[in-house]
Amino acid sequence: MAEVAPPPPPTAISDEEPKVQVDDDVEMAPAAEGVDQETTEITNNGEDKADSEEEQQGDKLPKDACETLYLQNLNEKVRIPVIQETLYSLFKPYRPLHPVIAHKNVRMRGQAFISFPDVESANEAKKDVSEFPLYGKAIQISFARGRSDSIVKKVEGDEKFDEHKAKRLEEKKLKRRNNPLRQKAQAKLKAEETGAPQQKKQRLQMPDEYLPPNNVLFIQNLPEGTTSDDLREVFEVHAGLVEIRTIPAKKDIAFVEFADENAATVAKDALHNFKIDGETKMKVTYARK
Repeated sequence: MAEVAPPPPPTAISDEEPKVQVDDDVEMAPAAEGVDQETTEITNNGEDKADSEEEQQGDKLPKDACETLYLQNLNEKVRIPVIQETLYSLFKPYRPLHPVIAHKNVRMRGQAFISFPDVESANEAKKDVSEFPLYGKAIQISFARGRSDSIVKKVEGDEKFDEHKAKRLEEKKLKRRNNPLRQKAQAKLKAEETGAPQQKKQRLQMPDEYLPPNNVLFIQNLPEGTTSDDLREVFEVHAGLVEIRTIPAKKDIAFVEFADENAATVAKDALHNFKIDGETKMKVTYARK
C-alpha cells in the first residue's frame, strides 16, 4: 500500500498588514487629483456662465433708452460754441449727429442734448462717457425723455417729422397749461375778478382828488356851450398857462396844461368848484397819466 504524503503545514497568519514598497518618485494621489480637476472644471464652468449672464445683462438696453442723450452739470463759464464743439469731439467715436443742442438761457444753462444714429450707439456712449471730467466738472448723462427732431426727420422722413413736431408742441402747451404756478396765478386772478368785483371796481375808480400832482388839469362838469375861449379867460389869470384842449365828443370836459406842476397846482386850488356860468360848479383835478 502506497504511502500518502501528508498535507503541507498551514501557513502562519500574521497580524501585521502587508507592506508595499513604494518608490519615492511616484506620486500617490491620482484619485484626489481627479477630484480636484473635476471640481475646478465645475467651478470654472459656473464662473463662465455667470460672466456670460452679466455680459448679456450689460448688453440689454434700458427701457428708457433712445437715440438722444441729456447732459447735465456742464461748466456754465465755457462759451456755448466751445462746449458744443468739445462735446462733439468727445463723443466722436460713437458717431454723434450734428448739431449738439445747447442754450445760454437761465433754464437750460449747464445742459445739452446730443443725438446718435441708433439707440445702441447712444447707450454705449452713455456708459463710457458718464462722469467724464470736462472743464473741471463731471458730466451727468441720462437718456432724453423723447426723440429729437433731427432723429425723427433722419430716420422716419418728413411726414413723420411733421407729426412728431406737432405732437411735441401740443405736449409743451399742455405742460405749460398744467404748470402748478401758472394754475395758482390763474386761480388768484379769477378770484379777484369774481370774488371781489366791488373792491376791484373801487380800486379802478380811484377818486380824482387823490391822483398824483402833475402839470395837466382835468376839468369836469362844464356847463353846456362852454368854449375854449371861455376857459382861457378863466385860467389865463394864473401864470404858466400853455394850452387848453376841449373834447368835441364830450363837451362837458376839458384839459388845461400848465408849464409846470406848481403852476397847475395854484390854478387847481383856486378854480376848483368855480361857477363858470354863475350856477354850475366845475370840478378841477389833476389829469390821469
